[in-house]
Amino acid sequence: MKQRLITGVIAGAVFVALAVLGGAFYTGLLVLLAIIGFYEYTRMNGFSPFHPSALLGFAGVLYFVLPWEAWGVSMPSPLTIMWMLAFLLLAVTVVTKNKTTIDGASLMLLGALYVGYGFAAMIAVRDMGEHGLFWTFLSFGCIWASDIGAYFTGRAIGKTKLWPSISPNKTIEGAIGGVVLSLIVAVVFAILGPDTVSIGRALLIGVVAAIAGQFGDLIQSAYKRVRNIKDTGNLLPGHGGVLDRCDSWLIVFPLLLLTELIPV
Repeated sequence: MKQRLITGVIAGAVFVALAVLGGAFYTGLLVLLAIIGFYEYTRMNGFSPFHPSALLGFAGVLYFVLPWEAWGVSMPSPLTIMWMLAFLLLAVTVVTKNKTTIDGASLMLLGALYVGYGFAAMIAVRDMGEHGLFWTFLSFGCIWASDIGAYFTGRAIGKTKLWPSISPNKTIEGAIGGVVLSLIVAVVFAILGPDTVSIGRALLIGVVAAIAGQFGDLIQSAYKRVRNIKDTGNLLPGHGGVLDRCDSWLIVFPLLLLTELIPV
């Protein structure tokens, strides 16, 4: 716990500082996290990062997260890129005479979308002009509040298992505690920024961030259980890898954008 706390405080301080700076600092950090995250993803699925399918996956991630528009580069639509990526990954199965299977091709396509668009959504929220930092901190505030609320409520009064076959330690009481604390944080942001977000919208963001964030955590837990691993990596002592720490973020930010709860 001591190691987790020290690592968490240091990493959190660096992350917040770069988020405040924004621009190339924040984008650069998230691009780096996306690359490391996809590297973890390839390893946990038994692919070398230099395998042709993995390299195509990395290309898909970079398509999503790099600031092409800021560089004046016109890129094809996401649907076009995903189709081309699918075609090339399937072509690898033919060229390798099924040494790379269709299952492997599907995994790399899924990973490129999951990791790439997840981090791209975080960048898009921060780049929303004068209110980008507010929406970023509101979203992360609700996610982190949900994590904290679920952990301490679960430890204090948790009795009913939420999903024991996936994550044995999580409880229904903890999950509810996470939602409640997320809602409280959302209301605080609405009070601090009434001209930016209404209390109604803030509450919806709080609910979505808490529930989707907990699902993001469970998704990663389920995947690690299938692969029989404890952590996706060891980048952060006591916390595991990038995917371990960012599992909630990768689900919440795209969902907030797709539902237009954050009005990009």
